[in-house]
Amino acid sequence: MPRGIARDHEEKRTALRKGAAAYFAEHGFDRASMTGAAKSCGVSKALIYHYYDSKEALLYDILDTHLSELVADVEAAPETDGLRGLVRAILMAYRGADAEHKLQLDALGVLEPEQQAHLLGHQRTMIEMMGAALSAEAPGLADDPTRLRATTMSVFGILNWYYMWNRPGKGMAREDYAEMVTDMVLGGIRAL
Repeated sequence: MPRGIARDHEEKRTALRKGAAAYFAEHGFDRASMTGAAKSCGVSKALIYHYYDSKEALLYDILDTHLSELVADVEAAPETDGLRGLVRAILMAYRGADAEHKLQLDALGVLEPEQQAHLLGHQRTMIEMMGAALSAEAPGLADDPTRLRATTMSVFGILNWYYMWNRPGKGMAREDYAEMVTDMVLGGIRAL
């Protein structure tokens, strides 16, 4: 008779994803190993292989969970807050996910094409949401798809600054940065 799933199965998977993401981001996915990930998570190699049959399977689960949760958090932002609410929701959803964010940028390309396509679908959803919010604030942007895409990706570049360069305890609080970014973007797109 097969053994049932433990009551804390999902909690263990969550801890493995979080610990492995930090390890992969610190050491570089290409140089990291499942042995190192297990050690970093404080578990045996056998336990990590109980949950994931390969390093790539673990990476995929890390990225899929991160991006799925990010999209869900952003979709839950009140539409009445428009661009301001969207920017705030994205920055708040990024909190505590620096390792996952780094892996998204650095390691996505090692996955199988169909896995990449699925994950890129999550990213496209975010891009479409941002594009719609920008178009609502400056309707002329929707008439120029090239400019809309450039503006949308520029906003994500600005948001990623917080992850890349801001250090905890220094600089602006996440909430204040969200307000500043929104004010800058609104001022810029309304002047186009």
